[in-house]
Amino acid sequence: MKLKKPYFWDLTKPNFLSYLLIPFSLPIILRNFLFKFLKREKSSSIKTICVGNIYLGGTGKTPLTLKIYEILKKLDYKVATVKKNHSNQKDEQLLLKQKTSLIIAKSRKNAIHQGLNHNYDFLIFDDGLQETQIDFNIKLVCFKSKNWVGNGQLIPAGPMREKISSLKRFDAVFLNGNSINFQEIENQIQDINSNIKIFKTFYKISNIQKYDLNSKYLIFSGIGNPSDFKNILLENKFNVAREIIFPDHYKYNENDFEKIQDNAKNENLKILTTEKDYMKIPEKYKKEIDFLSIDLIIQNENKLIDYFKKLIWKL
Repeated sequence: MKLKKPYFWDLTKPNFLSYLLIPFSLPIILRNFLFKFLKREKSSSIKTICVGNIYLGGTGKTPLTLKIYEILKKLDYKVATVKKNHSNQKDEQLLLKQKTSLIIAKSRKNAIHQGLNHNYDFLIFDDGLQETQIDFNIKLVCFKSKNWVGNGQLIPAGPMREKISSLKRFDAVFLNGNSINFQEIENQIQDINSNIKIFKTFYKISNIQKYDLNSKYLIFSGIGNPSDFKNILLENKFNVAREIIFPDHYKYNENDFEKIQDNAKNENLKILTTEKDYMKIPEKYKKEIDFLSIDLIIQNENKLIDYFKKLIWKL
């Protein structure tokens, strides 16, 4: 079943549909209330960093995980990334496995034990800010500047896993993309937590030289924010003639690829997808499909490196 994010999630205020769904947010309200009283274990033998979100899906956790992995490796630490073994997130697991030392575990607590056995200095968890057993040493939260907190309501009335007030317990916020309201967002964050660090990020195509910008493209993706994929192509002068959108973490089948290739052939289009989606494509279809390689760029990256050095020194 192809589920899509409700349009009213990203309105700036709740609408009638959102208000109708607020009673169904009660389990999350209760869970978040109880979360405050849980005793979570903080590892002293191995340092943990969690890259997560409180806005459901599509905030750029995995690209930031890869960037932090790269930074810590340059600082000569022995580092691994961690992904909890969810069957619907094989795309992210494959991407992390290709680019990092990856631990896949049934539980994040088990991942720490694996990390200790391999003498890692740091474990970077891709997702997990709502983890009930671990108190991570460093907690980083990701947002899309454009969406920010949407209508601000908890699932299913809105896109939030936690209320924005939960920023009190995080160390840094990463805002991806441009927004005319960036200063307003920054002020709102600082009002909640004056000690939190704020970093701005954006995406850059790293393999643009291989593409013919005079060609027309059919693009497809199954990611949290497909508009990001299309927008970066348009910003770089790609001629996007057709777009096919699948749900986040979509499990493709052969029929999907046959239809994509038939559409492209009938309209004389080249096929382009995201690197994450490309990981799930069977070998026999890869000849006709290319992927866009995107790097996460952090404004004032040296500032982030200095910040990490100070945090690590305190641990």
